[in-house]
Amino acid sequence: MICWPDTGVVTAPDAAAASASINAIARMAVASLHAELVLHPKPGLVSGIDNGSHADMTAATFMRSLFTLRAYFRRITLAGSLDTDFDGLVLLGVAAEKRMLRATGGINTHRGAIFCLGLVCAAAGWLEAHQNATAAITPQALRAAIGQQWGDALARHCQYRAPGAHGTQAAAVHGVGGARAQAASGMPGVFDIALPALQATLAAGRGLHCARIDAFFSLLARLDDSNVYHRGGAAAAQMVREVGARFMDRGGTADPHWHATALAAHRMLVARRLSPGGAADLLAATCLVHDLVQGRLPGARLPQPQPQPQAFADAASPQPHRGVARTSGAGR
Repeated sequence: MICWPDTGVVTAPDAAAASASINAIARMAVASLHAELVLHPKPGLVSGIDNGSHADMTAATFMRSLFTLRAYFRRITLAGSLDTDFDGLVLLGVAAEKRMLRATGGINTHRGAIFCLGLVCAAAGWLEAHQNATAAITPQALRAAIGQQWGDALARHCQYRAPGAHGTQAAAVHGVGGARAQAASGMPGVFDIALPALQATLAAGRGLHCARIDAFFSLLARLDDSNVYHRGGAAAAQMVREVGARFMDRGGTADPHWHATALAAHRMLVARRLSPGGAADLLAATCLVHDLVQGRLPGARLPQPQPQPQAFADAASPQPHRGVARTSGAGR
């Protein structure tokens, strides 16, 4: 038996020899966090250009955090492939949070991403272990795996509120959920909002940078981000949704003046010290799902169309334009 350091999670004897696919999934998760970090303009958030609405963190802070998570993503992917229960995944996440906080001097950079991307990695690991070796990973399969393997536990976990967390405070005052609620409902922010926006922009030929911008602003338009509620209340949350909706109503990055519009939105949120960290976490998770479905894993084939699974069918149904999903982000 093997026990992961700092976690107490015990795995099977063959756990030491992780497959090339598991390593590839973990690398994709790290790359997705980096893709989110360097994207700009990204209203209110830290990037390589500036610190957004934050005086306590920079891109370098995020990079230190990101590098501490490399082993975590490999471990949680492997855990998913070994049918680890939700409590085991939580132990891995808690240990990753502790390493993150040690690396950043106590600054919360990636708590929401540890949860969201960790679940996607675990689901991808489970699919790699249980699907046909040449089967493609699809968004539908990832979403179904999360629900089938950990859906009941996620629903129970959603009822727990960590004392002092932004999501806990926002839930108490404004009735909005957080990352737990987002996961328990099948990650609609990823699968119903951001991923379709990203795919549509790519299909229009505008490239990954524009696709990620459109995905992010689509999230702004339709999320109740508890990090924004924590910083500015309900009025600020409504303003952020309107900023995202206006950008997308003008055509997103199809508008010739999209960059100036996005930059103005960034400056507006910075001036008000607002930081939609929940949208940032879901954007990173969207980048990861997109990479996974491209068939880039060793031995994988390109994805083929398949019917929508029944798991989380309600979450996958058409959603209203605003307030479709509620999430809390990192402390950014």
